[in-house]
Amino acid sequence: MSKIDEILALARGRSKDWPYAGAVTPAEAYELVMADNAVKLIDVRTNAERDWVGRVAIPEAQHGAVQWNTYPGGNANHEFIEQLNGVARKDQVILFLCRSGVRSRGAAKLATEHGYQHCYDILEGFEGEKDERGHRKNINGWCHAALPWIGA
Repeated sequence: MSKIDEILALARGRSKDWPYAGAVTPAEAYELVMADNAVKLIDVRTNAERDWVGRVAIPEAQHGAVQWNTYPGGNANHEFIEQLNGVARKDQVILFLCRSGVRSRGAAKLATEHGYQHCYDILEGFEGEKDERGHRKNINGWCHAALPWIGA
């Protein structure tokens, strides 16, 4: 079994009757992206979050940005699936990322409902949970795992 297969099997095993394929840790997500150039990471945070907070540093061809909610206002992006169709294929492994791992679950669910076959949530998100002082990036998430990212 290849390392990719091992990670995806582990991700599927984490499923708690989720309506999508499974969930990966940030480190596993990065390992998948680096191991297979067909894997696509879709950042579902707002454009403002990516511009002001930062974004993952992975090959451009493997990165996509489709807002789950729009900025300003935080309204649902009713064109989410249409926009996803423009940046990802339904047969490829797609890893969804948000700030803390909440919106990415919704995105993985909706994409699966629309025929995407291999949707995975990235646990903990880009910034992770808040610490006791209300700050992110100190407990978990992509940034805390010291994975490559471009700061704002």
